[in-house]
Amino acid sequence: RIFVLGIGFFTLCFLMTSLGGQFSAKRPGDSPFTIRTEVMGALESRGVLRRMSDMLEMLMKRMDILARLENSTDFHKGDEARFPLDRFQPAAGLMERIQAIAQNVSDIAIKVDQILRNSLLNGKVMEGRRDQCEVPRDPKYPDCAGKVEWMRARWTSDPCYAFFGVDGTECSFLIYLSEVEWFCPPLPWRNHTVAVPSPPPRAQAAFRRDLARLLELIGTGKESLSFMKKRIWHLAQQWLRAARRLEQRLAGRQRDQKHILVHIGFLTEESGDVFSPRVLKGGPLGEMVQWADILAALFMLGHSLRVTVSLKELQSHLGVPPGRGNCPLTSPLPFDLIYTDYHGLQQMKQHMGLSFKKYRCRVRVIDTFGTEPAYNHEEYATLRGYRTNWGYWNLQPRQFMTMFPHTPDNSFMGFVSEELNQTERQLIKANKVSSMAVVYGKEASIWKGKEKFLAILNKYMEIHGTVYYETQRPPEVPAFVKNHGLLPQHEFQQLLRKAKLFIGFGFPYEGPAPLEAIANGCVFLQARFNPPHSSLNHEFFRGKPTSREATGTAVFQVSSQHPYAEDFIGKPHVWTVDYNNSEEFEAAIKTIMRTQVDPYLPYEYTCEGMLERIHAYIQHQDFCTTSSLPPSPKTKSPPMQSPPSPLALSPNSTHLVWSPSAGWAPQAWPPVASLQVWVSEPQHTCTETCRRHGLVCEPSFFRFLNKEEVFLQLSIACDSTEYEMNHLYPAVAENVRECYLQKEPLLFSCAGHHAKYRRLCPCRDFRQGQVALCRDCL
Repeated sequence: RIFVLGIGFFTLCFLMTSLGGQFSAKRPGDSPFTIRTEVMGALESRGVLRRMSDMLEMLMKRMDILARLENSTDFHKGDEARFPLDRFQPAAGLMERIQAIAQNVSDIAIKVDQILRNSLLNGKVMEGRRDQCEVPRDPKYPDCAGKVEWMRARWTSDPCYAFFGVDGTECSFLIYLSEVEWFCPPLPWRNHTVAVPSPPPRAQAAFRRDLARLLELIGTGKESLSFMKKRIWHLAQQWLRAARRLEQRLAGRQRDQKHILVHIGFLTEESGDVFSPRVLKGGPLGEMVQWADILAALFMLGHSLRVTVSLKELQSHLGVPPGRGNCPLTSPLPFDLIYTDYHGLQQMKQHMGLSFKKYRCRVRVIDTFGTEPAYNHEEYATLRGYRTNWGYWNLQPRQFMTMFPHTPDNSFMGFVSEELNQTERQLIKANKVSSMAVVYGKEASIWKGKEKFLAILNKYMEIHGTVYYETQRPPEVPAFVKNHGLLPQHEFQQLLRKAKLFIGFGFPYEGPAPLEAIANGCVFLQARFNPPHSSLNHEFFRGKPTSREATGTAVFQVSSQHPYAEDFIGKPHVWTVDYNNSEEFEAAIKTIMRTQVDPYLPYEYTCEGMLERIHAYIQHQDFCTTSSLPPSPKTKSPPMQSPPSPLALSPNSTHLVWSPSAGWAPQAWPPVASLQVWVSEPQHTCTETCRRHGLVCEPSFFRFLNKEEVFLQLSIACDSTEYEMNHLYPAVAENVRECYLQKEPLLFSCAGHHAKYRRLCPCRDFRQGQVALCRDCL
C-alpha cells in the first residue's frame, strides 16, 4: 500500500510538472501570463488534461480499495503487530487532498478549454489582419508609403527594428511606423486605450550647502576629471557664499527642480579625449575650467544632475535601443535639459534616431567661440558658402553658450575667476613687484620667434615663465627667463599676485588666464593683430562657425588675443599694442610700470554673477515652445499701409520703443519693455549699432520689428517689400527704396553687415556688470 501511495503521488507531481512546463513555454518578450498555443495545440492540451483526470480517478479508486481493506477485521488481526492502525490514518487525509486536486483539475480543464478556443479564434483573426495589412492613404501622413517601402528593403540594416518587434511583415512595419515612429496613422485594430500616467508634481530646487556630492557625481579615472574636481573644491567657499547671497535676493521665489544631464563629449574616448593626457603637460585647460564652473553652478542652484564622460553612459541615461542608432529612444527623455558640446551633440544625433529632432530643443551647447545664425541654418549655410565643420545644426542660436559674450546671437555662459576679499586686495597691492612680469603661455611653441619682444621686456622687468618640460629646459625659452615649469593652480595664483605685468604673445586665444591675472592685480598686455586673424590667414580659425561680426562675408576675424579684455575692460587694466612697433611696445612697458591698478574682476565672472545668469536662463529660456512666426512669405507687396503697431516713436528721438498705450505685452523674455529699435548705418552690424547707444542687441526681439509698418514708423520710404532668407534682414536698401523682411526666423542675427543695407536692430538695456541680462530679466 505504501508503494501504491508513493507511485500515485509521484505520478501526480510528474503530470502537473509536465503540464506546467508546457504552459510556461514562451518566447522572449511574451508575457509570463500568455499561453503559447504554438507550442501546445488545442487537442494536445485537452488530451493532457484528460489523461491527468483519468490518472487521478484511477488513483482514487485504488485509495478506496485500501480504505475498505483498512476496515476489515481479519486484516487488522493478522497484521496488527506489524502495521499499527495509526500508520494508515494519514491516508484518509491524502485521499481528501487528491479529491480536491481532482476537482480543481476538472475546473482548470474547462477554463483552459475556453481560453484555447478564444486564443485560436483571436489568432486566426490577428493572422488574417497581419496578412491583410495595407499601407493607409492618409493625407495627414504623406510619408507613410515611402517609409514602408524603405522598411521592406532595409529593416534588417539595424537590430533596433527587431528590438521594437519588426519581423518583416507589412503589419509589423505599420505598427512600428505608427507607434514607435510617427510616419503612419494608428492601426484601427490596435489597442490605443493605454492610460498615460500624469507626471508627478515638480520638486522645488533648493540652494545646496555642500559640494561633496557633486565631486562623487563627476567620477574618477581621468586627469581632466581630477583637475575639475580640484578646481571645484578650491572655489567651494566662494560658491557657497555666492549661493547664500543669491538666495536672499530671490527671496524665496519658487523654482522647479530640473533634471539635467551634463555630457562632456570632448572627454569621451570616442572623440579621442586629447585633453586628459595633456592636463599635466601644459595642455589647454580653458574648456575644463568652464565645465567645472558650469557643474558647480548647476549643482549649487539645486538641480538634479547626471554627469557622463563616456558614450556608454550617455546611451544608458538616454534609453538608447540596441543597434546602430536609427530608432527613437525606448521611453520619453527623462531630462529637462542637456548640457553638452559639439562632440556630444554629434554623438546624440548618431544614437537617438528621430528622438534627436524631437528633443533637441532641450540641448544647450557649450561652444567656446560661438555659432552665428548664418552658419547654423543648414540650407542657408550651404547655399551661401557659410558651411563649416561645426555649424549647420538648425538649433535656436541662443542654444549655443559661449565662454565670452562674443555675439548676442548666442547665450553667454562664461566661467568664474577667484574673487578677493578686501584684506587680500590690500595685501596684494602691498606686495606687488613693479619690475616682475609673467608670460602667458605654458607651451614652448608659444615662445618661438618672440626673442625681440622678450629682449625689450628684459631691459625693464624680470621675466617669469610657466613652461612645461620633462627633463631639460625648452630651448625656445631664453636663459634670462626664470621658468618655474608647470605650476599647480594655487601656486600660479601666488605668482600672479606678486607680478605687475601679465603679457600675451598672441596665443592662446580668449582663455581664462588674463581675467585671473587682472583679478590678481596684474596689468594684461596683449598684441593687436594687424591684419586681424581670420580663417583666411590662420589655420586655427579655419572652420569656426562665426564671422565675429567683422564683415558681411564668412570670415572669422579677431583683432587681438583677447577681444573681451580689450572691449569690456580696457585701460588701465588691459593694454593692446602693435608688437611690430618696437617703440610703441617699449613705451607701453614704461607706462605700465608707473601705473597703479587695483585687482579687478567683472561681476559677470564672479560666482554670484554666473549663478545669477544660469538661474535666469533655466527659469526663462524655453526653446521647445514655438513663438509667433513672421508673416507668410510673398514675393512683393504693394505700397504699405500702416496697421496699428505696439511700437511707438520715442519722444524727440529716431528710435522706437514698446508703447505703454499698446494695451498688451506678449509673454517674452527678455520683457518687451526693454526693447528699443534703432536703424544701423551702412556697414555697421546690429551689435555695433546697439553698443553705440549704450545697449545690447537682443535677437529674440527681431520678430516684433520684422513687419512692414515698422519701416513707416521710422520714416523709411519703401516702394516694395520682399521676404527672403538673409541673415542681414530686416533691412532697407535706401538707394533703391527697397525693404527686406526675414523669411526664416532661425536667421535673425545681430552679426553681419553690408554696404548696401541699413539694418533694423532690436536693442535692450542690461544690468550693470551682467551684459547677458536686462535690468528686469532676473
